[in-house]
Amino acid sequence: MTKRKKLVDQIKGATRLAVEATQKVTDIVETMHHTIGGGPELLGRPLEAVTKLLTAPTYGTIRGVTCAVGVGLDLLVSAFAPLLDQAGAERGPVLAALNGVVGDYLVETGNPLAIEMRLCSKGAPLELTQDALRAAFPEGGRRLLVLVHGSSVDETQWSRKGHDHGVALSADLGFVPLYLRYNSGLHISQNGRAFAALLEQLVAAWPWPVEELVFLAHSMGGLVARSACLLGEAQGHAWRRKLRSLVTLGSPHHGAPLERGGNWVDMLLGISRYSAPLARLGKLRSAGVTDLRYGNVQDAHWEGRDRFAREGDPRGALSLPAGVDCFAIAATTATGSSDSLPGDGLVPVESALGRHQDPALSLDLGEEHRWIAWGTGHLNLLSSKDVYGKLLEWLKPAPQAM
Repeated sequence: MTKRKKLVDQIKGATRLAVEATQKVTDIVETMHHTIGGGPELLGRPLEAVTKLLTAPTYGTIRGVTCAVGVGLDLLVSAFAPLLDQAGAERGPVLAALNGVVGDYLVETGNPLAIEMRLCSKGAPLELTQDALRAAFPEGGRRLLVLVHGSSVDETQWSRKGHDHGVALSADLGFVPLYLRYNSGLHISQNGRAFAALLEQLVAAWPWPVEELVFLAHSMGGLVARSACLLGEAQGHAWRRKLRSLVTLGSPHHGAPLERGGNWVDMLLGISRYSAPLARLGKLRSAGVTDLRYGNVQDAHWEGRDRFAREGDPRGALSLPAGVDCFAIAATTATGSSDSLPGDGLVPVESALGRHQDPALSLDLGEEHRWIAWGTGHLNLLSSKDVYGKLLEWLKPAPQAM
């Protein structure tokens, strides 16, 4: 697919999404109108039928015009397709943010704005064949570093304030950096399954023997990486035997309070029949976002459950990948030690370090494999010199025995 055609499809996809969003908001407003105009529930809402009859033409017109506008915009985009400039056609960060919020919906509706999982290098997706990989990496390499981004961003997030952990580790330790791009609006376990399959393709097609595979994951990416490890172990994947280290940066291993807050808002809005229609807006957030409430990494954590219901933690004890050196870095905005450390603005310190008040849920990480970045925000984990120094310490090759 050419960049120009992809841009045309993306514009059409955006049009469809705008139309669908307008229709959903129209449904919410109409429901509120009927609820308020129907009269007291105590009296059996005597005016509800009249209200519906009188307002039906208005809301029907809004839906009809919205559909007509959508069709018209699609035709207009198609007509002007030859004039669209290819420069700037990729809207990576914007698409990534959109996928983070409603990525599952984009997939369910077949919208071309949905991001397809790919491994990338130097800003371009890789074709996982021996010939293509040999051409992309003429200098070869046997130590692979796969960087997994967080929610609502793409692989470009790793370049921050003039620094890229992947590029730096390539120069200092000889890794070949590969960057995962994925739709963070899908369930974490769905992305974990797809990631595991992609890694199996990579290892099979890599033109040189893979001696070492390392994951460096930020935020949600740490959960996606853990999910892929569980799948790779269960299915006996070849790549899983190559994995040597997993480092997570600010990953919400036990959830993030912002999603829990969103769940409370849903519940509170639903208490009153007048505000209940507004709760639908909160339920537009993606499966990936709701998985962050507790740090779900398996299908069993969400299958058969109402992901918007106010329920307890569905997870049981999960082990870290066997035979892999696992490390966790947390960030705190505090600059000095205290009894209760604030998190990095998004993820609490204890969650990022894998600690839990229930010992069965705590990740089995030695204290020497946990580290706190002081005076650091969530995104600055990607550019911190102190964090990079810790990565060098943890990932440098062990001295060879004489």
